Formats: sequence, structure tokens, C-alpha cells
Amino acid sequence: MRKDTKTARIAVIGSGFGGLAAAIRLQAAGHTVTLFEKRDEPGGRAYVYRDKGFTFDAGPTVITAPDCLRELFECAGKKMEDYVELMPVTPFYRLFWENGFSFDYSNDAESTFDQIRKKSPSDVDGYKRFLDYSKEVFDEGYTKLAHVPFLNWWSMIRVAPQLVRLSAHRSVFKTVARFIKDRELRQAFSFHTLLVGGNPFKTSSIYTLIHYLERNWGVFFPRGGTGALVLALVRLFEELGGELKVSSPVTEILTQDGRVSGIRTADGTWSCDAVVSNADVVHSYSHLLRDVPEVKRSRKKALGQSQSMSLFLVYFGTDRQYPKLAHHNILFGKSYRGLLKKIFGKADKIPDDFSLYLHAPTRSDPGMAPEGCEAFYVLSPVPHLGHLKIDWAKEGPAYADRILEYIERCYAPGLRNHIVTQRIFTPEDFKVELNAHLGSAFSSEPVLWQSAFLRTHNRDDDLKGMYFTGAGTHPGAGVPGVVNSAKATATLLIEDLNTGLLTTHNDLGAMIGHLAVNPG
Repeated sequence: MRKDTKTARIAVIGSGFGGLAAAIRLQAAGHTVTLFEKRDEPGGRAYVYRDKGFTFDAGPTVITAPDCLRELFECAGKKMEDYVELMPVTPFYRLFWENGFSFDYSNDAESTFDQIRKKSPSDVDGYKRFLDYSKEVFDEGYTKLAHVPFLNWWSMIRVAPQLVRLSAHRSVFKTVARFIKDRELRQAFSFHTLLVGGNPFKTSSIYTLIHYLERNWGVFFPRGGTGALVLALVRLFEELGGELKVSSPVTEILTQDGRVSGIRTADGTWSCDAVVSNADVVHSYSHLLRDVPEVKRSRKKALGQSQSMSLFLVYFGTDRQYPKLAHHNILFGKSYRGLLKKIFGKADKIPDDFSLYLHAPTRSDPGMAPEGCEAFYVLSPVPHLGHLKIDWAKEGPAYADRILEYIERCYAPGLRNHIVTQRIFTPEDFKVELNAHLGSAFSSEPVLWQSAFLRTHNRDDDLKGMYFTGAGTHPGAGVPGVVNSAKATATLLIEDLNTGLLTTHNDLGAMIGHLAVNPG
């Protein structure tokens, strides 16, 4: 990225992948960027827990679309390979059902065809047609639009014909069902939206692009864990001259005369020309901008959006290994549609059934655990705090026991006798630790009526100098989503500075001085 002659002081709130990516792009463009992080380590949701020689990535573990990460290093004149190693993961996922059926999901076409043929021969041709469809959606939805900000109705209208042609109104599951008839195979090719907070029965078919994205580029895992990727990005940012402040929660975004003027932390105030918030969008509008009249309209919009589901996670280490499991495992429960209805709707108790994502990083990187041991985390989608009101401090440990008993009974015999460290993270922790509205794990729900222009904009419509990045903005959650969001936001901010739409405090000072010397 070229250096710009006009420089600005920019505060970035939150060091998740969106905040880090935006900070790197802006610092590489020659601006002075300070990154403020609430927690004691960078990463946001991509936090790291360490205990007894085990390393647990707290959040995202499926790394796809490596080119969007590589581009961050290239815009600074660096090579990603000099900072972090991304190891290919094969299979991408191992899918398990309680009836004994399992499926290794990968980009090996012949292996995929063979497995489908053994399960449902008539679905081989249907899957090939689905793959062609997902490529077309990928070309339109990711290649052309993922990094482009949607700021007005025209930006939506101009892509409407493509959305209509691709039947974007259909859900992911309905779209998969058009091509594939077998029950388990329909689940196998529709679960991806859950990894970005979406219900396959509600989320737009545009999200089938994830299938081709993985098939095209693969699935990766950073050596040392996702936390190693975070540290690589931090190192790049600091080498460029950026400053990271951890244990520095921002309590307020300061404004003056209809524009951003700075931020407030426990240590005092910090003046700036622009703020990029990677914090939860509802938290940003309702708390950090709580007394700002200019954002009333945007605040109302953010509060009115439906939120994605929450998650319940158990991190645990064992003193033995379980080679039956792959790196990424999806464990489907008895129900699918019925369970998702409970997860995404109001509930009076935790669902009895569950479908789980089980992460076993030692399959790819034995260094994540002591020799002969295994590091795990298991993730169970659950309703957010607005849909399920229970005492997670009380119910959480019992729910963790239910999950571990289930894994032991179905997939890992004797598991609980071999656990040597364990911790949980509940929807309440999402709310408290990550300031997530209603404890949502993925911000605004990824449905068609909350997409593109209808999502929180990368630049606030009414408050000058206020920008957003992360899961709550276009294009949405997931590492590629938030990194592309950062690209859209940083590009927009730089363009605003260069065209004069956003002026710096130095510009204002010069204007005031000019008017004082040359009144009228």
C-alpha cells in the first residue's frame, strides 16, 4: 500500500482479526495508528489459554482464504511466510453421525465422489452441480463484493440482478436440498453457516460460497495455533511503527462538532482524527457512543438487528491421544432442523440434544500439548442471552459434563478419566469478556435482510471520522469476512482523507488560522 502525503492519527478499538487487519493497512499507508485492547493479550475472540503445557486457542481455528492474510503482509512489503507458517489441514473436517456414518470432507474430488457414491450414488451428479453453483456464487459474492463497502441503496441495487439470478432468497439448506437428496449429505454440505453464526435454514444461499472457498484454497492451521497468527500480525503492525496498548479498555468515543475527536480509557483521553471500532457494533453505539446524538439513527438500527446464536465452549487437555478424531470434527446429534430451531429461537432451557464442533489441533501440531497428550476444545451452539435466560454460572458446569459424557460415550472411550485440565466459556462470558450484545458469538445474524447495505456500515452515515470493522459489518463473521471488512474500511478511510471528506485536526487548525488571517 502506498504512503499517503496526508497523515492522520487513528485509534483502532479491539485487536481481533478485523482490528489488527485495519490497523496494519492504515499504518502501512503512513498514518499513526494506536490499537487499544481491553484484554491482557491481543486477539479478541482469538485469545489463547495456557495451562499445564497445553495451548488452547479460544476462538477461530479454521483458517481459510489465506490470500487475504498474505495481502496484509504484502501491503507492508513483507512475506507472510517469514512471520508464520500455515499448515494445510486434511481432511478439512471429519463428520460423524450417531448412526455410525462418517464423512471426510476435503478438496480431494475423487475421494469426495467415492464417499458420496457409497452413501447415495444418485447424489454424485447432484453434488457436482452444487459445486458448480457454489463456484458461481463465490465469483459474485466473494471475489467481487467481499472487500467492497456498501454505503447506500444504489450499492445494493446494482448487485440485485446477480442476487436474484443466484436465488439468494433461498436458504443454504434449501439450496443444498435442490441438488442432494440424502439426509446426512444434506447436513454435510449445509453446516458451514453455523461456523459464521448462521442458521442453514434461514441464511441466504450466498453463503454456499464457503464451500467453494474451502475447495479452492484449502483449510489451514498456523503452527503454534491461531494465537501464533495473531502474534505475527502484531509483530508486523509494531514493525511498521504502530502501537498496541493491552489492558486498555476504551470506555467512550469522544466527539466534537459532529466529528470524532478522541477516545477515553481508564488512563485518560487520547485525541485522534478517526476511530475504527472492531468492538461489537451494539456495544460501540449503545455504550462507547452513548451520548452522541449524531448516531441516534445508526444506534437504533444496530439495536434492532437480530443477533446470531451464542456458544458454549469447553477447553480440555488429556493425558492420552484419540487417533480416531481428525483436526476438525463435526458431531451431528439426533436432530438437525429441530435443534437449530431451538438454538435460534426462544427457549426455556438448554436444548437436550446437541451438535458439536470438536477441535483437536494436536492432529496437525503436536506442540499444542505435552508429548503423548491431546489439546481439545468442544463448541456447542446455544441460544443467546435474549433467547435463553438461565444462570450460566450454575448451569454451565453441568452442561459441560453432559457434553463430555456424550463425546466419551460415542467417540472417545474413557475420556473423562484422562482429562487433566479443563475450563469453560459461556454466553455470559461473551457478554462480559467480549462486550458481545446478548452474548452473541458472531454479532448480527447473517440473514439476507441484514446483509451488505442493510448491515452496519463500514463508515457511520452521520458522525465524521467514525468507522467500523469486524463481524457486525459487511461481509460478516469468519476470519476471511472480518479481514475483508478491514480492507473495505481502511480503503474507505484513506479515500476519505485523500478526497477531503475526512479532515484531520491539522487541516482544521490550518483552516482556522487561514480564516483568522484572511477573514471573509
